[in-house]
Amino acid sequence: MPVLEEMAERLWKAEETREGIAPLTTSVPSLTPEEAYQIQLINIRRKVDRGERVVGKKIGLTSKAMQQLLGVNEPDYGHLLDTMEIKAGDRVPWEKLLQPKVEGEIAFILKKTLKGPGLTYLDVINAVECIVPAIEIVDSRVRDWNIRLPDTIADNASSGLFLLGKEAIPLRDIDLTEIGMALYVNDTLINTGAGAAALGNPLYSAAWLANFLGRFGIPLEAGEIVLSGALSAAVDVRPGDKVAIQFSDWETLTLTF
Repeated sequence: MPVLEEMAERLWKAEETREGIAPLTTSVPSLTPEEAYQIQLINIRRKVDRGERVVGKKIGLTSKAMQQLLGVNEPDYGHLLDTMEIKAGDRVPWEKLLQPKVEGEIAFILKKTLKGPGLTYLDVINAVECIVPAIEIVDSRVRDWNIRLPDTIADNASSGLFLLGKEAIPLRDIDLTEIGMALYVNDTLINTGAGAAALGNPLYSAAWLANFLGRFGIPLEAGEIVLSGALSAAVDVRPGDKVAIQFSDWETLTLTF
């Protein structure tokens, strides 16, 4: 549909120029989540066509508070591209960002393909190679984060960049719901969280995603990364900020903006 192509182009230009746009739902209040996913895919295909690779998926809106804020009762998802990953010790490329926020998450690395519908968390356990701690830098091409559900979906679930930790742990060795997290900015504790914040259990988040994608015949492929959802509220950052996220009895991840 031409109108979806036009909205995809607005988001594309916002990302390229780093100039936020008005919400898509302001000009098209009737925009549906299904149409928003079509917009998301238009821009993902454009990026793949220019050489970027899809390396996984991210799950958003896993907390009840965020779902209530946007008036929904299930999460959403976006794509992870190889160009979105940053490495420990690297400077965060601020020139790629508009209005970033940081979140601590648990990432799954898959060893088997997952294809819904009808999957449970037990299927996820069998498909996961290991887990690693992660930082997601969420971002929005919509000015002032003035978003409704279709706005964030169309904008690749408000994705930005991500960092994976190095200390991989087999699932059998840990209770995901009890993983604690403390987020510091410039050595000041900003908030804390736990694995249970991600839809009750990050395994449930991953099962939801596999089943949701299964409606469209899309699998989660072996080798893909799945960011399972924030363990606490996202925190604003500015140039020069130093972020440290401690995961209890695990790894501490740091970033400098």
